[in-house]
Amino acid sequence: MPSKILLVDDEPAICNLVKLHFQTEGYLVYTASDAEEAAQMLSHTPDLILLDINMPEVDGLDFCKKIRSHIDCPIIFLTSRVTEQDKITGLRAGGDDYITKPFSLDELTARVEAHLRREKRARYSDTKMFGDLFIDYAGRCVYCNEQIVPFSKKEFDIIEFLSLNAGQVFDRERIYERLWGYDAEGSSDILKEHIRRIRVKLEKVSDKSYIETVWGCGYKWVS
Repeated sequence: MPSKILLVDDEPAICNLVKLHFQTEGYLVYTASDAEEAAQMLSHTPDLILLDINMPEVDGLDFCKKIRSHIDCPIIFLTSRVTEQDKITGLRAGGDDYITKPFSLDELTARVEAHLRREKRARYSDTKMFGDLFIDYAGRCVYCNEQIVPFSKKEFDIIEFLSLNAGQVFDRERIYERLWGYDAEGSSDILKEHIRRIRVKLEKVSDKSYIETVWGCGYKWVS
């Protein structure tokens, strides 16, 4: 499976050039022009992020700080800032490397390859981000805007199952059998109440409930 790169830069010419180059090298490349779009692209679980510092509204440094406690992949800053203090600020914000514009594509490629070699661990199998929502599967925790959202064991089981299969529709019986077991006593009707509670908790901290009802079919996770 090809390595996935998320490229975040508000300069279309640079985005197009770098994207084409890495696609030619065999990478799968996602692009974003600002922090909001970049947050959505994190659901693709990139193996490495190329992040421009000078972006409108939320700059690269603030975006890096926001995601760093949840995202473990290498982040390489792309910027025209060249002072030593700028580099120190970028690394302290959570970046792993720093390359100044204009840069050589060969040098950028070498740095990307070096970071990916050092980071051969399945970092995104344990964490996913959907907008402002972070799900830590290993820790069985859900965060929104850095605040933990409390869920019961069964509520988290539902979130885990649906979010790991985002976009797919599952009927109530299949979800119930998967999470309660084939021999469980009771009815899949209990699932409806659990999902209602999940939605209430999520809607208190976000403008989305994330679990969508597909009438006549079941439920699906939407980002």
